[in-house]
Amino acid sequence: MSTTHDTGTSAPGTRLRADALRNRDRILAAARDSFARHGLDARLDEIARRAGVGNATLYRHFPDREALVVAVVLFVNRRITEDAERALAADGDPFDALRGLVLNSAKERVGGLCPILSGIVGSGDPRVVASVRHMHAVTQELVDRAHASGQLRLDVDSGDLLIAVSRLTAPVLGTTGDSEALVQRHLQIFIDGLRTPARSVLSGEGRTMASLKEELCRADHLN
Repeated sequence: MSTTHDTGTSAPGTRLRADALRNRDRILAAARDSFARHGLDARLDEIARRAGVGNATLYRHFPDREALVVAVVLFVNRRITEDAERALAADGDPFDALRGLVLNSAKERVGGLCPILSGIVGSGDPRVVASVRHMHAVTQELVDRAHASGQLRLDVDSGDLLIAVSRLTAPVLGTTGDSEALVQRHLQIFIDGLRTPARSVLSGEGRTMASLKEELCRADHLN
């Protein structure tokens, strides 16, 4: 029997065969990398080439650019949150689980996708809004557990983590060599700085997801 899977972008109840699902995931991974590098101007035919499929296959799964962008956001959020939820269910070291979230965000090119994500969330697509809300809730739980374990400094909260990860996982432009290795290096420096005991006193107050959202909403209103 063929493996099936919900597409997340097709009509409700639509299922994909195993080979079609593999093609879809290859397209999404290639699109993720291309959008992170080139933004919304990434060429769809180049994405298809990188995925190893024809243009017709890409358009069969995603009829237009907007459908592909939404699917990429859902794909990335799902992969990050599923890994984090597995870490939470395993009930292992809380700080290791938090480290995994940060490093997985880099692998999923979160920093490069943030400009796209902000526009998609602003569109009010209920699938994206629910996906982002779920990711924030999982992140908050990881932070709360790391705080409770005494390993994460108390003056850092989930909003601080979100901002730092989005900035530190952005593509490093103008570098020679392996940009991904450089991102991982800087993330590890950041992760080490999260541990207790704190080596310094931070200015201001820690941002929770809720307080960060309020600040962003106020900024949008003023603009």
